Amino acid sequence: MNVTELARKLKIPSRELLEILPAVGFDIGRRAIKIDNRQAQRIIESWSSLLAQYRAKLNPAAAEELKVEAAAEKKPITLPALIRVRDFAQKLGLPLSKVIAALMKNGVLSAMNEMIDFDTASIIGTELGFEIVADTTQAAETEKATAGKLETLLNQDKEKNLVPRPPVVVVMGHVDHGKTKLLDSIRKTNVVASESGGITQHIGAYQVERNGKPITFIDTPGHEAFSTMRSRGARVADIAILVIAADDSIQPQTKESIKIIHSAGLPMIVAINKIDKPEANQDKVKQDLAALDLLPEEWGGKTICVPISAKAGTGIDELLEMILLVAQTTKTELVANPDRLAVGTVIESHVDRGQGPLATLLIQNGTLRVGDLVMVADNFYGKIRAMKDFSGQDLTVANPSTPARVLGLKAAPSVGDIFEVTAEVDRKSKVTKYKLQEQATGYTQLVEINKEDAKKGIQSLNLVLRADVLGSLEAIISSLNQLSNQDVPVNIIAKGLGNITENDVMRAMSGNAVVFGFHVKVTPEAELVAKEQKVEVKSYDIIYQLLDDVKVRLESLLVPEVIRTDFGRLKVLAIFRKEKNAMVIGGKVTKGVARSGVKAEVLRNKAKISAGDIIQLQLNKISVAEVNEGSECGLKYEGKPVVEVDDILEFYTEEIKKKKLVA
Repeated sequence: MNVTELARKLKIPSRELLEILPAVGFDIGRRAIKIDNRQAQRIIESWSSLLAQYRAKLNPAAAEELKVEAAAEKKPITLPALIRVRDFAQKLGLPLSKVIAALMKNGVLSAMNEMIDFDTASIIGTELGFEIVADTTQAAETEKATAGKLETLLNQDKEKNLVPRPPVVVVMGHVDHGKTKLLDSIRKTNVVASESGGITQHIGAYQVERNGKPITFIDTPGHEAFSTMRSRGARVADIAILVIAADDSIQPQTKESIKIIHSAGLPMIVAINKIDKPEANQDKVKQDLAALDLLPEEWGGKTICVPISAKAGTGIDELLEMILLVAQTTKTELVANPDRLAVGTVIESHVDRGQGPLATLLIQNGTLRVGDLVMVADNFYGKIRAMKDFSGQDLTVANPSTPARVLGLKAAPSVGDIFEVTAEVDRKSKVTKYKLQEQATGYTQLVEINKEDAKKGIQSLNLVLRADVLGSLEAIISSLNQLSNQDVPVNIIAKGLGNITENDVMRAMSGNAVVFGFHVKVTPEAELVAKEQKVEVKSYDIIYQLLDDVKVRLESLLVPEVIRTDFGRLKVLAIFRKEKNAMVIGGKVTKGVARSGVKAEVLRNKAKISAGDIIQLQLNKISVAEVNEGSECGLKYEGKPVVEVDDILEFYTEEIKKKKLVA
């Protein structure tokens, strides 16, 4: 970039810019004409702080006055409950690197596409000199209203009708730290083997007994893509178990789980797993917990830590005893009225090809029975025809804190929805015909292809998505939204539950899309049509493999970055010979150096005429690699023979660099 152009963008005289830059760490020289594009971009992004830094060196009092004026001009920044780090930086009008540095300073390690909550954003924003206010829009109010409705439904019973209920325990932690293996050990089953790659892909709800007392467990996926599902798991729980591997200590999802547990106000038990491994270090885990203000009980704090080995079964009895002990200390809250109509939360939901919509419900108050009429979001969703427990056994009644898979709903409710049983149904309140058809087929048309992007030459990755359950579909879409950016957007043109069908392939063909399936099969008809129409269909069992594939495809669509390096200029003094596609020229180097083996632009009256390659360079009839400023030389120029006396040759090289998606 020309220095004059940079000065124009910054609205400052070129001479003044050349004085300021060396003083703030950009030593480009007082007579520089051009500046590297990457350096120029850094200067533009941080210009206000660079200017303040320069003024502070000249006059500290004036710099302080400038800060006060800038702070007075800042308006309050409105933020939602959750915001992506990149969007947060844009709202503040600050460089992304500065915001990430401020987060790191406060112990939050978040990449540009990761979500942070309002409390974190408020602390960071205030520290950076901004006034942060919460979003009070209708969407935010609706979220609060939903949470408030559940509280009202759970707390409307008279105290005399309440009896103790089993505790609901959510198991959280980083991927591969042994959450599912812990439940596997507790239930004496082998759930891990059935999960792809040993990673939990769905929320599961299970119930066990200890000393005749039932305990309900909710297993939440640990992979980063399932943060939404983990949050939902915490919302319905009474106690949280945070699983930390003794050989790996605290990791990113561990910190995120701690945030969710704190925001949900749950009592927490830390299960230090894999203590039987040679590299296990329990003290390291406790030190890392203490650094996060979670001081273990044995060190004088309040954080309960139980050492276990889920694989060997060590410490499991002690962990169950501790759960019951914690439940007893909060027993005033662990009560329900089994005689009322059931109310609770949808834990999982999907459309089965043979049985239709299925949902796993956690009963949080009342008793659910076969034949009950179920309402979700003030809409009638159907009559329960059958219920099964977590082991597949038939149920006729499900008491408080019991997870039950129900059959008979007319549509698949969303994961996290609140359900309630009603005595009678107003037929006008039924789910709309469109909603029923959409969810019975498990298919939704989402967007039309953005024709404006196509006109601008922006390439996009168009997808048709199919997943087995709603929770996984939502998690995949959330992760794809994080990968998508303005240079190469991800367009999900359609989504659905169930196997990949012929219709999916036809929609992908019309939308120039790829069909992605997660834990689903491709019907024979769909395979045949895909081959005939040359539509790509991909199936995955592990979510990060799907996301890695998408990332590779997006990077292949990114336009490569061309990095130009200028060396110098030569004024043409003589034309010695013209050939069909070459010329032999004599001239004087007026700036920098002339080089052999590089490219050259032909400038006439400051306008570009042509471009070619410098094949050979001679000084005093001796071939050389470069000629310095002020010397005369001869050269062979390969390209259109259009060069004339008094033209300027500008020497440069170009490096094509493939772009990568920023994590």
